[in-house]
This record gives sequence, C-alpha cells and structure tokens, in this order.
Amino acid sequence: MRKVVVIGGGWAGCAAAISAKKAGAEVILIERTDMLLGLGNVGGIMRNNGRYTAAEENILLGGRELFELTDEYSRHKNIDFPGHNHASLYDVTLIESAVTNKLIDMGINIIFRTRVIDAYVENKTIKYIKLDNDTNITADSFVETTGSTGPMGNCLKYGNGCSMCVLRCPSFGGRVSITKKCGIEDIIGKRKDGTYGAFSGSIKLNKESLSDEIREELNKNGVCIIPLPKEEINEEKLDIKVCQQYALDAFAKNIVLLDTGHAKLMAPFYPLDKLRRIKGFENAKFEDPYSAGIGNSIRYLSIAPRDNNLKVIGLNNLFVAGEKSGLYVGHTEAICTGYLAGHNSVRNMIGIPLLQLPINTVIGDIVSYANEMMHKEGGDKLRFTFAGSIFFERMKERNLYTTNPDVLYERIKKVGLLNIYEERLI
Repeated sequence: MRKVVVIGGGWAGCAAAISAKKAGAEVILIERTDMLLGLGNVGGIMRNNGRYTAAEENILLGGRELFELTDEYSRHKNIDFPGHNHASLYDVTLIESAVTNKLIDMGINIIFRTRVIDAYVENKTIKYIKLDNDTNITADSFVETTGSTGPMGNCLKYGNGCSMCVLRCPSFGGRVSITKKCGIEDIIGKRKDGTYGAFSGSIKLNKESLSDEIREELNKNGVCIIPLPKEEINEEKLDIKVCQQYALDAFAKNIVLLDTGHAKLMAPFYPLDKLRRIKGFENAKFEDPYSAGIGNSIRYLSIAPRDNNLKVIGLNNLFVAGEKSGLYVGHTEAICTGYLAGHNSVRNMIGIPLLQLPINTVIGDIVSYANEMMHKEGGDKLRFTFAGSIFFERMKERNLYTTNPDVLYERIKKVGLLNIYEERLI
C-alpha cells in the first residue's frame, strides 16, 4: 500500500492524517510528545466570525471529522464576545483524547515520543526520514506540520517569550524544521517593530483559582468581561499580538475571559502582581504558559515556501499545513490546510492533478491570498485568519462570509467539490 508520513500531531497534522487515510493511503503520524493537538490543548475557540464559514465549507468538502469533535466537546456554543460572534468554545481538557481515539479507530498509526531529526533527499525527492532513535522511515509522500514555535532556546532569544508549556520542551526535545533539513530556507515572520516572531494572543488561568462569582459567570455564559481601572489599561499590548482579530480597544480596557475548561484570558501576558490586585483574581494562577506573567509563545519562526496546493517549492513529495504553511492564526485554519495537504499528498503519489481550491471559497482564497501577500514587502508582518483582521474584512468585501447553510452548500456544489475529501483515490 502507498504510504504517507505526517510529521507533527497538532490540529493540522491530525487533519492531514485523516484526509490521507480517507484517500486510501497507509498513514503514519509522528508526534514528538505523548499527546496530540499541540497548541490545541490550550486553544478552544471555534466558529467565531468567518471561521464558521470555513468550518462549514470544509465539512461540505468532506472534511467533517475534527469539526464534529470540536462541536461535540464544546462547553458553550453560539456565544458573542468583543468583535466576535457565534463562537463555540471546546473543552481543552477533553478534546485531545477524543481526537486520539478517532485517529486510532480510523487505522492511523500514531508514533508518540519520537522526533524526526533529518531527511535524505535525492533528485528533489525525500527518500526517507531519520528518527531520533536512529531508525529510518520511507514513504511515497510526506506532510510536515511541525508548527513554528520553540525550541526552548527561543524563550529569551526573541525577548520576553517562551515556547509554551503545553509543548513541553525540553523534556520531549525541540521542534526540528524538516524543510530546512531538506535544504529549503525557512521564511520567518516579524512583529510590527521588525523583531522576529509574534506573541500568542491569550493566556490560560486555572479557573479554580478565580473567585466564585467569576467561575459561575464563566460556567453559565462562557464569557466574563471585567472593566479595568484606568491605570491598568495598556493599549501597547494590542500591537504585539499575533491574533490581530483580538487587537481591539475592548481587550485593552477590560479583562476578557472565555471558558474553555481553563479561563482563557485574552491578553498576550499579564503581570501576576497586577492581576492579583483586581477583585476576583486575588489567588490567580497561570495554567499555560507558566511564564504568562511576563511573556508568551514566540511563533512564526519556520514557514515553508509552498504553492497553492500546499506542496513545498523545490521538493517533489513534501506538503505542509498549519503555521508551517503560512502566517496563519487558529485551529480552523490549521484543520482546513491539513485536510488539503493530506488529500494532495495522496494525489501526488499516484500522479493525478493536485487539488487547488478555487478562490471563490474562503479556504481556497486564504491559501492563495496568504501565499501571495507574505512574499510582498512587509508581508512577513501580516497575519491571516478567518476570524478577523485583514482577511475577515476581505471575506466580507468579496461576499464570502456567510452562516447560511444553503448558500454554503450551493457554493461548494457549484465548484464541483462536494465531498471531494471522501473520495478514495487508491
């Protein structure tokens, strides 16, 4: 049987593995830690703004499995918070095991606690990859979804950052860029001031460390908004967020909490001594990252040049998804690119034309537009998400944003791609 190896088990890697398996390939998913989902274990926000449109498009394309799970494990659905509508918040304490079991049930071979440390390339084709236990694995196609944050040395290299405790380095070893091992130079994102990387836009508090009143409101409504005293307002934090969809005044003037199992605080970091002076936060403790009093993850340090089929430019059989494939923000973005990369990895090995999603779909448009823009001057400082900022505005301008299921069905039907990910190709 033809084989696909997926490197990295975050949302993008899980989606790629599912998609390649459904297309008929034998699939091996390699994850350096002992858990899947990576940053998905502390995320939780789905279906907000244009992410609703993208999720429904992907389901109509045949990529339903992971969205069905995030819907099933949502603690709250159809909630609004500043700048965002109809969001769902999945439970980060439960979702990982559900996804793991789903992949196992589908017959996907997951190899945990193993790092890919090198790749052997001949005539622009990866012949095999080398694992940290000195074994080699061959495959017809490879998909890299290693993300773009870490390893631990970046905690101080790029300012007051970290690699995010949920990624648990150095215990499981640092991230390795497979494209770089293949001789392909990484693209590195920048912040507005020109320094490398970007901060995550949120931190996680232990919900049990907050007051009864805050916990009750979170459990009931999913959202808790607490106005800040004037002296605590710091609008400079808005510029350093990677998640520019949250760079709104409301997030500077208030503490905005979301209930994802943890209490998700929508700020890149918050000095603990200042936080504990606010009513209800007297005993607050950070859940992830533990350094959230001074900094957050430094991301976008390892992006691969690729085409709009998500194939790496300069290599014949390597595809990328998630943050590895562009300056993307969010789980939905990772899942959508993962399904496309996994599907195309199978098309590539059997020599049929690769699938390029048309730009009159929001998924096809973000893949194309982000690729175009990140190569322009200043493009390394941009970020792309269905949920806000420049791409969500583009969605609205191009009349692509909708929550109407009939409109979405007709959109995917019109381009002839209904259930394309369900087709067995081998």
